[in-house]
Amino acid sequence: MGIPSFTVMLAYMLYSSSLAIELDSLHVSQSLSDGMTLVSQGGKFELGFFSPGNSSHKRYLGIWYKNIPIQTVVWVANRANPIIDFSGILTVNSTGNLLLTENGTEITFWSTISQKQAKNPVLKLLDSGNLVLRNEGESNPKAYLWQSFDYPSDTYLPTMKLGRDLRNGLDWRITCWKSPNDPSPGDFSLGLALSDYPVYYMMNGTQKVYRAGPWNGLYFSGFPDLSFTYVFEVTFVTNKDEISYSYNTKVDSIITRALISQTSQSLTQYIWDDDLQNWKSFGSKPVDVCDKYDLCGAFSYCSVAESKHVCQCFKGFSPKSPEAWNSNNSSQGCIRDKPLSCNNVTSTDGFVKYTGLKVPDTQHTKLHENINLDECRNLCLKNCSCMAYANSDIRGGGSGCAMWFGDLIDIKLFQSGGQDLYIRMPALESGLQHRNMKKVIIASTIAASSATLLLCVYVIYRLRRNNIEKSKIEGYMEGYVNDADLPLFDLLTITTATQKFSLNNKIGQGGFGPVYKGRLADGLEIAVKRLSHSSTQGMTEFITEVKLIAKLQHRNLVKLLGCCIQGEEILLVYEYVVNGSLDTFIFDQTKSKLLDWPQRLGIIFGLTRGLLYLHQDSRLRIIHRDLKASNVLLDDKLNPKISDFGTARTFGGDQTEGNTNRVVGTYGYMAPEYAIDGLYSIKSDVFSFGILMMEIICGTKNRALCHANQTLNLIGYAWRLWKEEKALELIDSTIKESCIISEVMRCIHVSLLCVQQYPEDRPTMASVLLMLASEMDLDEPKEPGFFPKWVSIEANSQPHQCEVSTNDELTVTSLDGR
Repeated sequence: MGIPSFTVMLAYMLYSSSLAIELDSLHVSQSLSDGMTLVSQGGKFELGFFSPGNSSHKRYLGIWYKNIPIQTVVWVANRANPIIDFSGILTVNSTGNLLLTENGTEITFWSTISQKQAKNPVLKLLDSGNLVLRNEGESNPKAYLWQSFDYPSDTYLPTMKLGRDLRNGLDWRITCWKSPNDPSPGDFSLGLALSDYPVYYMMNGTQKVYRAGPWNGLYFSGFPDLSFTYVFEVTFVTNKDEISYSYNTKVDSIITRALISQTSQSLTQYIWDDDLQNWKSFGSKPVDVCDKYDLCGAFSYCSVAESKHVCQCFKGFSPKSPEAWNSNNSSQGCIRDKPLSCNNVTSTDGFVKYTGLKVPDTQHTKLHENINLDECRNLCLKNCSCMAYANSDIRGGGSGCAMWFGDLIDIKLFQSGGQDLYIRMPALESGLQHRNMKKVIIASTIAASSATLLLCVYVIYRLRRNNIEKSKIEGYMEGYVNDADLPLFDLLTITTATQKFSLNNKIGQGGFGPVYKGRLADGLEIAVKRLSHSSTQGMTEFITEVKLIAKLQHRNLVKLLGCCIQGEEILLVYEYVVNGSLDTFIFDQTKSKLLDWPQRLGIIFGLTRGLLYLHQDSRLRIIHRDLKASNVLLDDKLNPKISDFGTARTFGGDQTEGNTNRVVGTYGYMAPEYAIDGLYSIKSDVFSFGILMMEIICGTKNRALCHANQTLNLIGYAWRLWKEEKALELIDSTIKESCIISEVMRCIHVSLLCVQQYPEDRPTMASVLLMLASEMDLDEPKEPGFFPKWVSIEANSQPHQCEVSTNDELTVTSLDGR
């Protein structure tokens, strides 16, 4: 390109010395040159020029994460056309298009074409990672002049759509880089193939590598990984304008991306691990040999559980080429043992039901969305070419009809999850039934809730203890409640709702007083706590804390509806959580049977998200300090809600720990550094969570447990079994039939990591979520805190007996000198 001009050399000096000039937008009168960057409003993403790998002389315009130390590029403009020096410049022209040129020349390396009318175009980088060109003041995505999300590179980001824009003819497809040093399009891509029953394929050029399976209303048929839904919310849209799939995180602090790679020949979901300062794999597709497209040929299925041959013919079929089949070459598939009877007039054929499958390839299918399964069967039976049928939507017992014609290929048998498929068979064989595979029941965790709870209590108690007059209490609290946007209930309303605090309405007794069930005049069910003892904490401190957390919202935190302060009555009004506390389920021999493993796993994930919100995603770090089974409530769908925040503490900014001279918590759940030294942190909550998770798995309280003439707490017993490689003995007998061993073992492993003696060894809740929901490698746990010396109070008082006390009252220990 000749000798660099002074301008180019200056841009290079600015870039190399990291003195980049940052902009928040780019107008027609402005330009972005090498060494300058465009930064999203929240500081999450950055647009600028970069050189990948060791390609120091090739410059590309791209987007990367701004605050992640490992430069991770998620989009590239001029993928196949690099600039060979530092002279690149990006401009917005008056017609509403972007131009990437070489400074001082008219050579164009990349440009956009917008069909929409530009009025006052401006370029913005959004916190989603989407680069948008829009008219000034326009925020409607449908009105954008152009957006990078319409032209993905190799990275699939949250809220980005994958599929087809039918209105504008866009193919939302991700395509890998050719190599780590070359962002030009490689061979592997992932996109949607249009048909009556559309499906996503991973392609190697024009060859199909992996098929996700059609969308069945809950997930893709070939991707029944339920742990994915514990971390992500997914959306599938199909209408006349588009067919698209997108995802988003359920936890704001999670940074994630999906990457298609030429090297790994896979699509891998990554999540940023802030503890390790690195990207961790959350999972990838293809997963195993059975994900290889059409591995087994027609009328067969693939199962990794088969020890001799992963490919198996369906009942009533035999290998088309036995010799090739026995040599592990299954590509020719299987053929029927007996012909079908269909002759276009009458048919005595029937259907065999198979369960737990990834349904066949949908290239030759017909979709009828408005008929039921019986009607689908009859319709398929009347057509001699119809080889199978199934529900197209499996939600709510199933609806819609999908019919397959011709050979049935690319079918996988799952060990859990999967769909039902009805395959056409001759009459004499249609009575055959395939062995049933266990179905995983998805425990929905969609509910809206918030956290304030009992911090209000301390404000009220402090006022009472100081003998403030009734009118002043009411006036003060009315001002507080209005400030916190909480309703102030009238006492008559509450007494009417609870039938004058009738004993028949009493549903519990806590450290702060009795709890009553009530029903308001509009039919809303409530839980009312009638407070009965005072606080030792300062009024100002607790008023400040309550004001700060009153507006927190999360689906896994119980919701405070309001207060009532009249006369001597001081009441807190909560949403009524119909199934009561978790301890009444998992520690009860009868009710524990109502919680199978998928439901318990859903509860574990819900608690994980709730704590993560408190520790990291709320405006202040909130330490619960008394997490236990009795402080977890279950709603009508058995979704968990963390309750009882009367002992909680808040931190500001980067503060992560504190100390106290009053240790308030529950024996059996307190971290050692908190119980002994009064030091509390997010890691002390993690310890309590680890105890609770082990209790959910085992159905046994931690406080005392008998084994081999010794008294151990549950964690001590679990540690012993873990070291002896006998951890499976911990599993509650009521869930052994419904559990997936790999999932339970991972939960036990994570639980032991959470209860390690030293706080610095324990993971954060963000890491816990990643470890539970992915297949990432886990560290070997170290010895738990308080093991083997820590046993319960009950055990010490009666060393030769093993009893688990039902007394879960708070224990307060004063620590002198702190």
